[in-house]
Amino acid sequence: MQYLDFEKPLEALQEEIEKMHEVAQKTKVDVSSAVKELEKKLKETKKEIYSNLNDWQKVQLSRHPERPYTNFYISRIFSKYQELHGDRNVRDDKAIVGGFAMLNDTESVMVIGHQKGVNTKMRQLRNFGMANPEGYRKALRLMKMAEKFNKPIITFIDTPGAFPALKPKREDKVKPLRAISLK
Repeated sequence: MQYLDFEKPLEALQEEIEKMHEVAQKTKVDVSSAVKELEKKLKETKKEIYSNLNDWQKVQLSRHPERPYTNFYISRIFSKYQELHGDRNVRDDKAIVGGFAMLNDTESVMVIGHQKGVNTKMRQLRNFGMANPEGYRKALRLMKMAEKFNKPIITFIDTPGAFPALKPKREDKVKPLRAISLK
């Protein structure tokens, strides 16, 4: 795990707990009471650190490279998630994900959010979470579909902004058909 500068006390405590577990495995000595004390201290230290963050530390935490993303939350909060693709005009923007899901296995909802990716390859595929116009059209289409079926919408917003290119890539754009005269 990657720790930020203000999280160093947490890193030290976590390493100490891991060392205690290693010692217990190697020597077959019961260190559970010491581990419980360290875990209690870790929990208290987390509470103290995260309740007293300054503005810059909050920004750092919000930009943490290992923080969870939309698909992480969807997989843990919802069941029977069915992702829907495309804006029905140009192409599917992978920076925006969305679809129908079940909340608490009782209520059908529409879930929409930005997805950045967890590694470099996935971040490139998802354009680092920066949506193109087709991504916003996709989100609008999903919202209209939720409205049509009278379903609540849950959104996860996590984006640096829209993609800033002058002309977006259009490799898979469908070419318009030409009119053919039948004379």
